[in-house]
Amino acid sequence: MGVIRELPTLAAGEVDVPFVIQGYEEVVADDTAWTDHAHPWHELLWNERGASTAVVGTQVWCVTPTLGLWMPAGQLHSASAVAGTAYRAHFFRHGTTSALPDVPVAVEITPLLRLLLERLGEPDLSAHSRAVTEAMVLDVLRPSPRALLVLLPTSALLRPIVDAVRADPSHQRTLTGWATALGCSDRTLTRAFRVETGTTFARWVASVRAQHAVQLLSRGVEVEEVAEAVGYRSASAFGAAFRRTTGTTPGRFRAG
Repeated sequence: MGVIRELPTLAAGEVDVPFVIQGYEEVVADDTAWTDHAHPWHELLWNERGASTAVVGTQVWCVTPTLGLWMPAGQLHSASAVAGTAYRAHFFRHGTTSALPDVPVAVEITPLLRLLLERLGEPDLSAHSRAVTEAMVLDVLRPSPRALLVLLPTSALLRPIVDAVRADPSHQRTLTGWATALGCSDRTLTRAFRVETGTTFARWVASVRAQHAVQLLSRGVEVEEVAEAVGYRSASAFGAAFRRTTGTTPGRFRAG
């Protein structure tokens, strides 16, 4: 049975803190979910190992060892992580200047950023070295052009599609098939997906599949099994689609 954790909902800057950047890390022993909450500081979420999920309204973000998530101070969100996930959180004092926007955004966890964040965890770091390292972290933080993000449509028209595909990402019904089943035109569905998700039906399905694949790969499931579970006819077809969405191969992600 999973663990449910509750955290307070605090406004941005509501709690004054003595740090500029402070790190936290944990390995969750059980499947864990955090209920809706908000921090008074900014937060950079990423994983040393495994995959986790953060939900902001209708946005579902997947967090991995290479793709982190910037959560602005005061932003209401919930989260979950599978057993064995080693997650990292770095808290940034509200008011700290960076190149990141005041909305949730994906952040690439580059080798340089990782090294800088790890240096901040050294117990004997001098005040001067800490200040220099913190400035470097803020300088290299940049939004990533890639994001494991799924926007969940909420309209009555698209809800059956959302429920079916998220329940079974290997679902093979096409846009035309859904239009027939729902008694509308292809054009109506295409327009609805554009309005509610900003993308096409095919790309939305690919994003759902990528998120599900990441969860399975993080549990150590073989690539061939994952490909079948998310609806691809071959591991090579799955690998190509996974690369387009995540920027890395399933095998390298699983090995990581």
